[in-house]
Amino acid sequence: MPDWLDVFLRALLFLIILFLVTKLLGKKQLSQLSYFEYVVGITIGSIGAEVITGLERSILVGVIGIVTTAALPFIVGILSLKSKTLRDLVEGKGTVFIKDGKIMEDNLKKERYTTDELLELLRKKDAFQVSDVEFAVLEATGDLSVMLKKENQPLTAKDLNLVVASVKEPQTVIMDGEILDEPLATIGRSRGWLHTELEKLGVTIENVFLGQINSYGELTVDLFDDILQVPSPQERPLLLSTMKKCQADLELFALGTENKEAKQIYEKNSENLQKAIDNVTHILKS
Repeated sequence: MPDWLDVFLRALLFLIILFLVTKLLGKKQLSQLSYFEYVVGITIGSIGAEVITGLERSILVGVIGIVTTAALPFIVGILSLKSKTLRDLVEGKGTVFIKDGKIMEDNLKKERYTTDELLELLRKKDAFQVSDVEFAVLEATGDLSVMLKKENQPLTAKDLNLVVASVKEPQTVIMDGEILDEPLATIGRSRGWLHTELEKLGVTIENVFLGQINSYGELTVDLFDDILQVPSPQERPLLLSTMKKCQADLELFALGTENKEAKQIYEKNSENLQKAIDNVTHILKS
């Protein structure tokens, strides 16, 4: 076998092996590399490269080396679940850089970070002044987690005592002009319902690049042709407008009648409807 063909086949084989090994190790190995996992990754890559280009070396020996090296973080990961000491040793611990609004200079020196590097990490978290930060910790992965002081944190609906509607994840039901039946069935919708909603928007399924259904059961679409404009769903705003109109009509009826019994009925129903409007406004507003 020619050397170039041998190298090609070895490279193909070890790419497949490395891919399978990475899949077995899990996504954590890709997103949060500890020191140990970093060293393991380098070792596996070195073994693969050596066996691919070293024609005199046995492929079986390379496979055994890769499998053995890859098994180590798997075993250590299982042991780390039972031992915090081992977990801290292998994965590392977070280091506090700012506490109670004050910089921990000794911890900066311990991790060999300069003040400029700390400020750079803070800017990436949209914190441009150290005085705005209550707490900051350098995670074992190298990311800086920042908690702003209470007065510098963005307002939430809870801070304002506002009631907001809960939101669920949208379901993608159309992709590249094709209907996805599984997410459609998950939310209890049929193809017939979907085609009806598309007709309301004045588009056909072939023109839809992406279609999603939100937690209110409304269909929103993105078309292949970006020039075309698709109207936003109007069912909720229209329902809110109808309820407000009914409430206003009841008030007018109460003012327009001289019958005391009818006036009381109109006023009572007007008040009840107003309470209902107040309870659902946060849901029906766009």
